[in-house]
Amino acid sequence: MGPWALDRVKAGEKTPLPATKVKTPLVELPLGATEDRICGTIDIEKALGQGIKAYEPGLLARANRGILYVDEVNLLDDGLVDVVLDAAAGGVNTVEREGISIRHPAKFIMIGSGNAAEGELRPQLLDRFGLSVDVRTMPDVAMRSAMVRDRMGYEADPLAFCASVEAEQQELRDKLDAATEALKRVEMPREVRLKISEMCSLLGVDGIRGDITTNRAARALAALEGRAEVSLEDVKRVAGLCLNHRLRKDVLDVIDGGAKVALAWRRVTDPARAEREATAAAERAAAEAAEAGKSKAGSWGGLPSAVPGAAAPAKPGSWGGIPGR
Repeated sequence: MGPWALDRVKAGEKTPLPATKVKTPLVELPLGATEDRICGTIDIEKALGQGIKAYEPGLLARANRGILYVDEVNLLDDGLVDVVLDAAAGGVNTVEREGISIRHPAKFIMIGSGNAAEGELRPQLLDRFGLSVDVRTMPDVAMRSAMVRDRMGYEADPLAFCASVEAEQQELRDKLDAATEALKRVEMPREVRLKISEMCSLLGVDGIRGDITTNRAARALAALEGRAEVSLEDVKRVAGLCLNHRLRKDVLDVIDGGAKVALAWRRVTDPARAEREATAAAERAAAEAAEAGKSKAGSWGGLPSAVPGAAAPAKPGSWGGIPGR
């Protein structure tokens, strides 16, 4: 319950309080935002005009029960990212400043985007994000053409374009509402939970946030597709999204994080196949090493020191050679 609703209850107003349905708020956190703008601060207008201390809500209060979008999150100050993630994890924002002490709900879904080439977040902050999606350009020609056509149609007439896809959007909204209701009835078998924990342990994931997120994501996927029980296939489909960004980064490692997660899941669910693949990989590496060892040490690029059929080098003192004494 928010502070304003709590004040009305304390004042003796009958419960439940009147309620109304509103659209889910979508709040964007700009790159140049300050901590006061995010968390909230004292209302200067009321302080100067009425001489009272009042709280002016920030972006976290506006995003309550909605979505907070952070563009270029990797360029945002680490301290601000930590404040936002703490509020997202606890669902409460605490403000202590200028004689004001207030706690208000801040339950929101945080979505961040950024280009890793411009800078990366600290691993401690990356671990606070639930899912990670790597966005790439689609190679399919038909899909690219469809995206271009939709974009041009929207630019030409936004209202007409939105009306043309309203039926599809409403179908998606209904599907999400049904999945939200069905989520509480989805069962997670004990053996599936054990497989998830075994995979996270094998990957060396710090803490248990990865385990919890993978469990939640697998249940959500099962609910979205109308199933009452989570399967191993559900975990396989969401494991990369939940664990890829939690793995320790090695600049010399050429294997992608998603591939590591897939290999670990295969080893957990099918040890025999994983053992065969590991043996085959070791044999290929040994064969490549043996092939490389056939070249002579010290020769240029492994080429033989003498080319068959070539003339022998001239002796010293002969024509074309080094003159003797």
